[in-house]
Amino acid sequence: MSDTLLRADIQLIQRILPHRYPFLLVDRVEEIDGTQSALGIKNVTMNEPHFQGHFPGTPIMPGVTIIEAMAQTAAVMVGTALDLADKEMLIYFMAIDKCKFRRKVIPGDQLQMRLTTLRGKPGGKVWKFGGVATVDGEMAAECEFSAMMDLPA
Repeated sequence: MSDTLLRADIQLIQRILPHRYPFLLVDRVEEIDGTQSALGIKNVTMNEPHFQGHFPGTPIMPGVTIIEAMAQTAAVMVGTALDLADKEMLIYFMAIDKCKFRRKVIPGDQLQMRLTTLRGKPGGKVWKFGGVATVDGEMAAECEFSAMMDLPA
């Protein structure tokens, strides 16, 4: 880990990611260690639109949105480390592997997502990440995924 860890608040996140409400799923990214690792934070609230139908009376954050929040955290990590703010980067999933869900995520939870780079380097388009999402120290989900980061020419 480097001596100086970076952070990304919501303003910087929005300068890196193309996502907006209701699909911006990361509130802040802390402990950004270059392109190697980062910790993303998602504050889960009842106001999110997926809770209207997943499930009425028993709101549970869909697993796919947990994985998407992890992917957005990884994109912010790389975007921050490589100074890609305001560069109109687009990110595309290529694969999701070894995905497991271990615990429900509900309104009021704070989802902490620890991401590490498994493969990828500055200048490269295709990256692979490993992630673990926890709530109160208990694993909610884990997976590996690949993504392509596309910058306009």
